Amino acid sequence: MSETSTKDFSVIGKSVPKIDARDKVTGRAKYAGDLKVPGMLIGKILRSPHAHARILNINTSKAMELPGVAAVITARDVPSTFYGISPARYDETILAIEKVLQVGDKVAAVAAVDEETAVKALALIDVEYEVLPAVLDPLRAMDEGQPQVHPQYERNISVEIHQDFGDVEKAFRESYVVRTDCFQGNRATHVPMEPHAAISKWENGKLTIWSSSQSPHYFQYHISRVFGLKMGDVRVIKAFVGGGFGGKLEPSAAEYVSAALAMKTGRPVKIVFDRKEVFFHNRGRHAQHIELTTGVTKEGKILGVHAKFIIDGGSYTSLGIASAYYAGAMLPLIYDFDHFKFDGLRVHTNLPSCAAQRGHGAPQPRFAFESQLDMIAKELGMDPIEIRKVNARQPNTTTLNDLKVNSCEFTACLDKATEISDWAGKKGKLPPGQGIGIGCGGFITGAGYPIYRTRLPHASAVIKISEQGDTATLYIGAVDIGQGSDTILAQMAAEAVGINYEDVRIVSADTETTPHDFGAYASRQTLMSGHAVKQAGDEIRRQIIELAADLLEANAADVDIDRRVVFVKGSPEKTLTFENVANEFFIRKGPLVGKGSYAPPKLGGKFKGAAVGTSPAYSFAAQISQVEVDEETGQVMVTKVWDVHDCGTVINPSLLHGQVEGALFMGMGEAMYEQVVFDDKGKPLNANLGEYRVPTALDVPEVISELVDSYEPAGPWGVKEVGEGATLPTMGSYANAIYDAIGVRLYDLPLTPEKVWRAIQDRKKLL
Repeated sequence: MSETSTKDFSVIGKSVPKIDARDKVTGRAKYAGDLKVPGMLIGKILRSPHAHARILNINTSKAMELPGVAAVITARDVPSTFYGISPARYDETILAIEKVLQVGDKVAAVAAVDEETAVKALALIDVEYEVLPAVLDPLRAMDEGQPQVHPQYERNISVEIHQDFGDVEKAFRESYVVRTDCFQGNRATHVPMEPHAAISKWENGKLTIWSSSQSPHYFQYHISRVFGLKMGDVRVIKAFVGGGFGGKLEPSAAEYVSAALAMKTGRPVKIVFDRKEVFFHNRGRHAQHIELTTGVTKEGKILGVHAKFIIDGGSYTSLGIASAYYAGAMLPLIYDFDHFKFDGLRVHTNLPSCAAQRGHGAPQPRFAFESQLDMIAKELGMDPIEIRKVNARQPNTTTLNDLKVNSCEFTACLDKATEISDWAGKKGKLPPGQGIGIGCGGFITGAGYPIYRTRLPHASAVIKISEQGDTATLYIGAVDIGQGSDTILAQMAAEAVGINYEDVRIVSADTETTPHDFGAYASRQTLMSGHAVKQAGDEIRRQIIELAADLLEANAADVDIDRRVVFVKGSPEKTLTFENVANEFFIRKGPLVGKGSYAPPKLGGKFKGAAVGTSPAYSFAAQISQVEVDEETGQVMVTKVWDVHDCGTVINPSLLHGQVEGALFMGMGEAMYEQVVFDDKGKPLNANLGEYRVPTALDVPEVISELVDSYEPAGPWGVKEVGEGATLPTMGSYANAIYDAIGVRLYDLPLTPEKVWRAIQDRKKLL
């Protein structure tokens, strides 16, 4: 453990209020849908009623004749440039060109003086379709003779992965127990409270977009490429964002179509999705068919794992290529074993596209692994926590798929969770219908490679001190989507410079005024953007100290700054205020500015897909849940959860525990309730918040969120992630707790009352 982990910081480690809290609670915060621009039109998108159809003709004449309509566009009016995450799999366009590939696909769009007129205009657009056979099941989609979603993907397979480390078959031959189980992960979606929204303005050859975005610089990259513009001629400004969770990481039709309409009309255009459109756009959790084979010794040591996945990618590739790789790449992270085989297929269907959602491909495989590990422990007569401790990842190790782990206090997480939950007093000892279960997880702290091909740093920052020295403004491209990154980075800036948190102003996520940053995804900003902020703050501190040393007639090595006081160590009479030194600096040398940037070191191996899973650091967590099950109805109530996290140095305890609880409740929804349901024509049946069940305040259990002492050498001040990793243990801990309560094992997410009840009935038939 580094001494730095226990340093008495001035600002870091304090639960300061969020920098935007007052704006949000008073209603001053403006989200993209709240914004208004002079002369603004309202845009609406005509969407396909069919899951798969050829577009024969589109007649827009009646819509154009409607008073108040400024423009109607179809695919022939906009660029036909394909986009996506990987150039080899760019397969989506602004509007459908020849075919629609899902219910809700984008066919045409209108811009009108108000929403009522725009909606009327959509109804006047006449589209002639040739309905084609649709494929809705990823298992059938690979069969000979099934409809092709995209002609370039043979058997509808967009991603095929085969990775082999060590000798799995040999490991199985040497194992005392070899177990194979099949699991089903559910198709879930992000459900941000704020739907996707954007306003586009085209003026003097420059496109400005106000957006509900997780990554303005990524938006700028793709939007400029699709429209054939210079990146400098596209400005993306993040408004306040009401949740993202991965669903707002890439540009949606809100951005692309509003931009096309603005360029067509010469007037600003706003598009705000309704809730059904959010479900159509989706980019949520893939449904996953998982087959897991694990071999262990008599003592419970894992020798080998063979994981097979078939995941439902939906209509377009999007960020789903990464999801497919993450499904396997994260499995060897928290447990140490030497032999691993991963076979994965991401298959296209005529359903909404799946992509990045909190935990990006990893929560469902972790559910499967944690469930199977409990089953193996039962066969061996071992305690579930003991088998995890036997296999727990240790610090300063490298996984078999070349993920370098520095800090790792996973064993400490297990020990603390065992203690605070009274595991020994409860496991197998609670009254009938009550149970306790464990699930574990770990996740990356920022992706080791950029979201698009570039040599730019992953994060950069500029700090400017005011002429009077009384405030510091942090300019950064990092994106606060509600998780509190603006606050965290402001705390880091204050700590690095030596001033108070209240002295920091922040300008974030505007591609014209803030330096490059990849944005909010993969739990990256506290470490990566934090490095850039610390570097910029250190540069300010160095310049202040050098000038103060001259003013105080001291050696620079003896000068320090703390809470706006510049002083000579050991000489309390030799002090200056930060304001005075900063003001003098400006008089002598001009603007006092610090800048910083960060790119991770070269990470990973040389095999295909080696980039996925690489990261400067990894979090670890153990989560124990207690449940009550009504055997007459199958209803499950989660009564208490103990979560213990290894997340490095804590910048803001209040925000950290908020992230843990938010991730846990999101995991709860996916574990217990959430499932997007379609009819046999591919139409979603519950694309609303009345029928798509998410947890409410009435559902959530008491949560005890605890931390273990940890310091990450790759992070500024020893930090690493917490926001996504906390979703991973939840599903497994619930499933294992249900088994402890009623002796029924569930393999199919979500763990609904009906499934629990049916499993109970099946068990009764065997008695």
